[in-house]
Amino acid sequence: MSVLIVIPARYPSVRYPGKPLVELTGATGKKQTLIERSWRAACAVGGVDRVVVATDDARIQGAAQGFGAEVVMTSSDCVNGTERCAEAHAALGGGYEIVVNLQGDAPLTPHWFVEDLVAGLRAAPEAGIATPVLRCDGETLNSFLDDRRHGRVGGTTAVFAADGTALYFSKEVIPFTSKQYGPSEPTPVFHHVGVYAYRPDALSAYPTWPNGPLERHEGLEQLRFMENGDRVLCVEVQARGRQFWELNNPEDVSRLEAMMAQMGLE
Repeated sequence: MSVLIVIPARYPSVRYPGKPLVELTGATGKKQTLIERSWRAACAVGGVDRVVVATDDARIQGAAQGFGAEVVMTSSDCVNGTERCAEAHAALGGGYEIVVNLQGDAPLTPHWFVEDLVAGLRAAPEAGIATPVLRCDGETLNSFLDDRRHGRVGGTTAVFAADGTALYFSKEVIPFTSKQYGPSEPTPVFHHVGVYAYRPDALSAYPTWPNGPLERHEGLEQLRFMENGDRVLCVEVQARGRQFWELNNPEDVSRLEAMMAQMGLE
């Protein structure tokens, strides 16, 4: 089953303009842009036939081609990464059985997150889209709660049924829990990891659907699938001792760099 990874990247951003070209310093002092680190993470995934960067910005195109990435230029009309993935897949002539959207703000995404995600979608033929979720420990949950107290979006959380069917995604911390957890203690809150795997039919249908109220309020693209009756499958993945964080705000740069230093990532 052929697999394409698309890394959608745009320059404008309300929270962090120019984010894909922000440099992150690794454990050895080596500086690489966010988009390069995300591309290298994608290239480390097993069982993938092709990896491309999809953008509408010449600055990102030049930077990506400079470190050896294949680039697909897409329209500036794409309102989110899923629409950009749909356009990129069409521009490449289609034909891939699974298209993975590895968003360019999560360079610490372990390869097994994506491999487990693809395996989960393959095992659920009734699902048109799958996305990974990671159980939060107390430290991560407290970081999310601290971000919300200070008006920052630190991550997206997910709730889902026993069979993995997504019930809701939110930038608020859900479900509510009044219990206090130790730093390494497992919690009932699941962090939504910003990766998606689509079947081509679901992906091509997505841009034809209207932007619904839940998607508009939350700013979460996956809610469009749910608002239009498509099953979204949540695939639980394991950290295996690996730290994970997305770059959402300028304050996250130092946090990511500290994580890379701790993990010995160059």
